[in-house]
Amino acid sequence: MRPGRGARVSNAAPATPVRVVLPGMLRDLTGGEGEGQASVGAAGARLEEVLDIALAPWPRVGSRVRDEQGKLRRHVNIFVDGEDAKRGDGLQTVVLPGAVVHIINAVSGG
Repeated sequence: MRPGRGARVSNAAPATPVRVVLPGMLRDLTGGEGEGQASVGAAGARLEEVLDIALAPWPRVGSRVRDEQGKLRRHVNIFVDGEDAKRGDGLQTVVLPGAVVHIINAVSGG
């Protein structure tokens, strides 16, 4: 059987989604959604790419996570499978298929 017009035939493994979990304080900007997803190939992708894809539906959330130069804001911590990205390679951290990324807003005060 031949594929129909417009059908794609691929021998590559399907991309495995990465879950990006959002903090409660940003969910008012997502209409209540608690997470986004980004498809990542077998080799993974840089954290900045994962964030670009997962936060694309909510540009205001993206601007709360990164500044105008694209760097992580000081009060935002991101964990990739439980590891603090700031203590590793930051936005260059490689995120592998199936990973879970947590965005955490730092809370201060007394």
